[in-house]
Order: sequence, then C-alpha cells, then structure tokens
Amino acid sequence: MNSLGERIRNLRESKDLLLGQVTAYLEIDTALLSKMERGARRLTREQVVALSKHFGVDEKDLLTLWLSDKILNSVKDDKYAALALNKATELLTNKA
Repeated sequence: MNSLGERIRNLRESKDLLLGQVTAYLEIDTALLSKMERGARRLTREQVVALSKHFGVDEKDLLTLWLSDKILNSVKDDKYAALALNKATELLTNKA
C-alpha cells in the first residue's frame, strides 16, 4: 500500500534515472529514496514538491498520492477505517 513510492519509481525508471541521480538533486541519502519507493519511509511534503519539479509532473498529482498514503497508513488497521474515510469525504464535500 504505497502508491506514491510506486509512482516515483515508475517516473524515475521511465526517465532512465538511477536512485543516486535523483537523490543528488534532492540532497538526500540514496537509501532514503530506496526505502520510500518500497514504502518503508515517508518523504516530506517539500521533498515531494521537489520531486514533482524534477520529474516535470504536476505537484498536485504527487501530493495527492503522498496525502493519500499518509491517511491510509494512519487508519489502515482500524476496523472502522472505511466508515471513517467515507464520513471524512462527506464532511470535506459539504465544506467545499
């Protein structure tokens, strides 16, 4: 359950970039990006924005995946997660 990591890996590989090339741009350790692609670590919002610029994709797309992963990670083991997410969606929709 790591849609951002999968997307980042797909973007990186589609541009034939090595982990080290992307991490040099972000000024982070190669192991951190590797762990993030596998779902073992989370990137900061700022790092996600930087990646969107580096890959030339809309930051909204990557930030949506980042936030989605963050939400899912916090509720995934709760038996009421789906109900709570539905309620939160309803509240967000009514607020807009």
